[in-house]
Formats: sequence, structure tokens, C-alpha cells
Amino acid sequence: MTAQRVCVSDFEEEAKKVLPKAVYDYYRSGADDQNTLTDNVAAFDRWYLIPRVLRNVSTVDLSVCVLGEKLSMPICVAATAMQRMAHPDGETAVAKACQAVGTGMMLSSWATSTIEEVMAAMTTTTGKEGVLWLQLYIYKDRDLTLSLVHRAEEAGYKAIFVTVDTPYLGRRRNDVRNHFKLPQHLSLSNFSTASLTFSEESYGNDSGLSVYVAKSIDSSLCWEDITWLKTHTRLPVIVKGVLNGDDAAKAVSYGVDGILVSNHGARQLDGVPATLDVLDEVVKAVQGACDVYMDGGVRRGTDVLKALALGAKAVFIGRPVLWGLSCQKMKKHRRLIRNPDSHFPFSLWGTGCC
Repeated sequence: MTAQRVCVSDFEEEAKKVLPKAVYDYYRSGADDQNTLTDNVAAFDRWYLIPRVLRNVSTVDLSVCVLGEKLSMPICVAATAMQRMAHPDGETAVAKACQAVGTGMMLSSWATSTIEEVMAAMTTTTGKEGVLWLQLYIYKDRDLTLSLVHRAEEAGYKAIFVTVDTPYLGRRRNDVRNHFKLPQHLSLSNFSTASLTFSEESYGNDSGLSVYVAKSIDSSLCWEDITWLKTHTRLPVIVKGVLNGDDAAKAVSYGVDGILVSNHGARQLDGVPATLDVLDEVVKAVQGACDVYMDGGVRRGTDVLKALALGAKAVFIGRPVLWGLSCQKMKKHRRLIRNPDSHFPFSLWGTGCC
């Protein structure tokens, strides 16, 4: 009998058993020596909570307003790419879960489900339009970039989180060792051409994603492009990837609607500070001009509390969602092995994954 999973690390341990090595490594890895990856989590141990006692807490309301939408709690789902590597339903399963618990989800540009599919899945849960935001990479092809934005608008997404920390892809050593690329049955579903679906057969001896980013993503991105994006969408624009007060103040001067303090899950530049350690600096720099959110290393409820105490409006979680998806795949796989008439495509992953 499998031991009860009671914390995020338990789910990760199980996910490591069920996922193919290259997939687990892709989800898990940080850049270079992964010092920032470790520090994102460790930072929460450097901050202490000072309890106040004899307060009436018999009624607790965790709801929060994020970008004009009321959520049940200040915990949202961050954009993580290629979720169908973790579970056949991928992003659509996460969307349904978010709708069920009343929170929001950020969809990656590099999703393995389309913008429209994910909104449809979230709406199906309750019959009401859910809270979805699009994470956006700025491609060299600006018309292509804007097509994603306009599709999100038409589908009912509530905001655009533009990633500003990826002019080049961070060097993730395991991805290089594994020559990482998508499994053949998957693609980046929001694109139609082979060069953009990340489904080419060979990317050489490097990480396939590193080659993809170098070919596709615009490394010339600058502050004026925030103005450009805002002129082409009616949705709020949030910059994702700010790590200091100067950039936060600059973002405010360019009229952003929010700032996500993020080091890309420590996947871009090793040696940058943990997000929690710079959160207070960013909050003070914006002086209330816009909301500040954070991601990176959030693993328990007290982590959320510490982030809120330092000024975050809400936090975003990424890897824990992937570990949960992976464990659900294992559970479903075992059930369907006992049902030979099932149509679940477990053969795509091999029977050894459980």
C-alpha cells in the first residue's frame, strides 16, 4: 500500500517514480549549479512568523481580489509548460481543478493544450467562465505573438502575464544531457508550424528547448515593448520576472497592471536572489501603484502567509501542480491496467512507469 502523501515533497517523490527521467528532469531542474533553485525554498526558513494570540479566528475568509476577479484564496497556479507530459489531460485537468476550488490559473504559451481547450475545460466544470490568464513569450514574429493575445481575449482570459526574463534560455544541464524534447505524440498546441510546435525530430546535441528559444523568442525585448503590447490589448498586462526595486519602479512608469516577482523557478540565471528575499524591496518600490505577486519555492501554507506579510497580493505555485498531475496519472494508470477495455493511452508511456 502506498503511504499517504501529506506534503509537496511526498508528491514529488512519487512523481519521480512515475515520470520518464527526461520529463522529471525537465520539470525539476534549475539553471547551472541550481543554487537559486535550492535558495527559493530555503528563503522561507530565514523568515519567522510572530504569532499574536487570543484573536477570534472562528471565522476565516481567505478570499482575495486578483486583477478584478474574486478568488477563494491567495494561491494561484503558475504557468508551467507541457503539462501533458505529466498527465494525458494536462492543462485541462488543472483548469478544472482551479475552477473547482475557486482560484485562477496562468496558462503557458508552451502549453500542450490550446488556449480555447483550457477555457472550455474550466467552463465545463461549473458552466461559468473561469479565471484564466495567459503567460506570454514575445516571439520574433510579432504578428504571431499578437495572435495569441487576441485568441486569449476572444476566449475570455482575464490578463496577460508577459515573461521578461527569457531573452535566452537558462542552461539546464540535465536537459542538455537528455537532449530534451517533447514526446512524439505531443506538441506545443497553440502553434501550427513544425518549427514552432516544438515537434521537430531532432534538435542536435543541445537541449531542444534551448535551440527552440534561440530560433523563436525575441531577445531584443525592451521596456518600449511593454507599451507596444499594451496598445494591442484591452487586457491588463503584468510583467513576470522582476527581481529588484529599480525594475519594479520602471515597470510602474510604463503603466503595468501588476508585477510578478519571479526568477522563473530558478531556471534562467543561477545566482540571482530567492524571490521571497526581494519581495519587500519590490513592494516598497511600487508604492501601491499596482499589485505585486510572487512565485518560487512556495511549498506550504506558512510560506503563503510569509509572502502575504511581506506585501504580496497572492502567490503562484508551479512544480507542486506538476507533481500532483503525475501522481494522478499513476493512480489512473493502475486503475486502467485492471480494465483492459479502457482507451487510456498508457502505451505511450510504457508499462514500467508505475
